[in-house]
Amino acid sequence: MLKKFMPDQHAKSIFEIKPEDLIEKGVRGVITDLDNTLVEWDRPDATPELTNWFTEMQENGISVLIVSNNNEARVRTFAEPLGVPYIYSARKPMRLSFKKALKKLGMKKEEVVVIGDQLMTDVLGGNLTGVHTILVVPVAQSDGLFTRVNRQFERRILNWMKRKGMIYWEE
Repeated sequence: MLKKFMPDQHAKSIFEIKPEDLIEKGVRGVITDLDNTLVEWDRPDATPELTNWFTEMQENGISVLIVSNNNEARVRTFAEPLGVPYIYSARKPMRLSFKKALKKLGMKKEEVVVIGDQLMTDVLGGNLTGVHTILVVPVAQSDGLFTRVNRQFERRILNWMKRKGMIYWEE
């Protein structure tokens, strides 16, 4: 069961994920988390660097969709200025939100990657749906209440994976 928490890939940040690399793997779509994946959980807007990342993805024919457990106001306020579609109150890791995202993108799971900063929501949900998962290092050291609880479990899972030689990156 713990293998369901194992990401297919790891990146230090969203900015290490390049459209050329995704295209080479046959990827046409990205399902991404919002808080602590794209920006700090308490930052309302995208940074200029992040805006450029979205533009670069779009210019290379890669569709991006935000799937967040956060509320509609938070996700809408962030996504609409960027023109990025979104799903809020997603209830990740439940598969339903990921299946809904695939349908919105109009793509098969083999054509999409899930990017997120949490094993307990993003990676688990993506893996349960059969989508390639990329774990990124959280952009902020602080978290909301529920995420702090998840992080405690994540640390235990990551430590177990390290002891078993399943992961090779540094936190």
